[in-house]
Amino acid sequence: MIDPDEDNRNCPACEEICPWHDEVLALRQKVEELSELVSTDALTGLYNFRHFKNVLQAEMDRSKRSGIPTSLVLLDIDHFKQVNDTHGHEIGNQALCHLAEILRGEVRTTDIVCRYGGEEFALVFPETHLNLAVKVADRIRLEIQDTPAQTDAGELRMTVSMGASVYMKTSAQDIDEFVDSVDKFLYEAKQSGRNCICHVDYQTLRSATEIGADERALLMSTRAES
Repeated sequence: MIDPDEDNRNCPACEEICPWHDEVLALRQKVEELSELVSTDALTGLYNFRHFKNVLQAEMDRSKRSGIPTSLVLLDIDHFKQVNDTHGHEIGNQALCHLAEILRGEVRTTDIVCRYGGEEFALVFPETHLNLAVKVADRIRLEIQDTPAQTDAGELRMTVSMGASVYMKTSAQDIDEFVDSVDKFLYEAKQSGRNCICHVDYQTLRSATEIGADERALLMSTRAES
């Protein structure tokens, strides 16, 4: 039974019993479905490139405000063109869906998994230091390596190459520069033999976040005076 009060809240004409109640609800549902389609990859069900750019920019902005880093991992399936050339695109699609399921199952609910394009995927780790993101990414790499996709052409084994970096309060890059820097580490992983992860050097990160001796002395002096 429809609640008259609910009808009245939904009625454009504020009638006690709304004749457009069902239409209003149907339109709301349609809007929600369209919103989901705009941000979702149709094949894998992961977030798409458009959503990736929006959410990464939001997390970078939050890192600037809070000082808590955001880590980014890009991964690419090794020799995926050979899969399509040998077995056809339908088998390739099944392999992509298999990989998407692994990604979904290996991250936290707060992490964002996106299909970046083609056989490339992106993992956004909000409020996460690089060492933890790399640890999770490497676990994912091994899971993909050890878990073949079950396709119509039989078992299909895959490996992935990964690149990773982190955005911090002190970072001066815009979103495109940050993504490009991670993509360079992905390319480095490809050049290093594939099935590995390359990332910014931890020592470089420590140097970037450490304050100098003069600043440290001034800080200690200020604390002593207070």
